[in-house]
Amino acid sequence: MLLPLPCPSIHLKTLQPAHLSSSSWPPTCPFLCQFSSSAAAGAALSFAASKGEYHYMQRCSKKYYTLQSLCSLYSLNSFVDDDEVELVRKGAVDTQEALRTVDKELRGGNDRKALDIVNALRSRGGLRGFGLPLRDQIPKRIYYLDELRLNNIEPSRLLSPVDVTLGAVRSNLQLAALFGGILSWQTRVFDQVQLLIATIVFLLFGTLDQIATGGGIEALVLDTLGRLLSAKYKKRVAHHEAGHFLIAYLLGILPKNYALSSLDAFRKDGSLNVQAGTTFVDFAFEEEVKSGKLSSESLDKYTCIALAGVATEYVAYGVAEGGLADIQQLDNLLKGLNFSQLKADSQLRWAVLNVVTLLRRHQKELSELAVAMDSGKSIGDCISTIEENLAR
Repeated sequence: MLLPLPCPSIHLKTLQPAHLSSSSWPPTCPFLCQFSSSAAAGAALSFAASKGEYHYMQRCSKKYYTLQSLCSLYSLNSFVDDDEVELVRKGAVDTQEALRTVDKELRGGNDRKALDIVNALRSRGGLRGFGLPLRDQIPKRIYYLDELRLNNIEPSRLLSPVDVTLGAVRSNLQLAALFGGILSWQTRVFDQVQLLIATIVFLLFGTLDQIATGGGIEALVLDTLGRLLSAKYKKRVAHHEAGHFLIAYLLGILPKNYALSSLDAFRKDGSLNVQAGTTFVDFAFEEEVKSGKLSSESLDKYTCIALAGVATEYVAYGVAEGGLADIQQLDNLLKGLNFSQLKADSQLRWAVLNVVTLLRRHQKELSELAVAMDSGKSIGDCISTIEENLAR
């Protein structure tokens, strides 16, 4: 059912598709209407097409759409079927509606179409932050440690992360178990044989966890307790993943999904050995890896994104605690590419300087993005958060 809004050129009455006639079409002003169903919307468009006219729907507020004339380049069928990307590129779909479509496509596993829509938004100027030009980044050359220190960067405080919070949780659990065992023995709640059996079972379970899941169950327990016991730990993880998300977005890589806890990662992907993580849509990188030939552009982006988490912690807290796995993965990649130590160091120093500079420049976007991710916002909503803060 079509419900016209107040408009001086249109008689105010409830219209159904059957009520539309040659005498009432086309409207003499932009035709603002609320669709109560997709069938009603389709019927209205079909009626327009039967008159030899082609229109598109554009969201103009939270509930209302406007039907406006569409260039003859498009047909009704192309709109209804699969020409959404072209419509986005031509401005027939507003940015927020397009980002909702991106979320829908990512949830449905249509990563390529989601990326095409984002690129279409970028091409029409709808996303100013997606894919920064090279002039906005640090020039690629050999940098020395002194140059990093001149920019107030101490590499040792972000390239050698030690998770103090989870380490403290692990130590406290071990002390609690030891104290509980001694107390149980002294109060004779359990005899020596029972305590010995319990100790053996505990050690056996830990060994099996290391063999079967790489310590995944232990990591899940520690991460869950860390989030419950330390608000700072929870906030730090959100900032860490927001750093990966933001830097990837600024470099033109679309984030696909994210998890801020081991439990969240297990629920989404069934992964037990992931503390937190962000995944991305990057077909070019995947194809290059499969071919065995990695371009310098792809390597530069991968290096920056991999270091973004530890760099974010360094910028926000002065030292990185998490992200050891990120650095190890990057180190393995560089070794797999037969990088010498000198060449690898040069790659890391440039990437650290580039990422830290970008993060310092976009601290407002980073802070707001971390809040959005901690609230469980969708990828599209997170992109909106970045763009809204860039526009201020």
